[in-house]
Amino acid sequence: MNRVDVLNQAEQLINGPRAKDYGDARENFGRVAQVWSALLDQDIKPEQVALCMTALKMCRLARTLDHGDSWLDAAGYIALGGEIATENKIK
Repeated sequence: MNRVDVLNQAEQLINGPRAKDYGDARENFGRVAQVWSALLDQDIKPEQVALCMTALKMCRLARTLDHGDSWLDAAGYIALGGEIATENKIK
């Protein structure tokens, strides 16, 4: 799997099966952020959810570097987090 494959497959996942299974990422990460905010007693933003989920995948990869699915998921979380964090910024 080369870098183009990773990015293309991650894009296909977040705009295909993952979107179908979990719905809009902003809404899903927003729900997760609400739960985490209540549990941690501090404000968590949806883009922070993406960052933490990426960290989870990184921790898993530290154990099994050749697990392709974790690389794809990490790339997808970073892409979604970047989109959410910058959606209202002027380009």
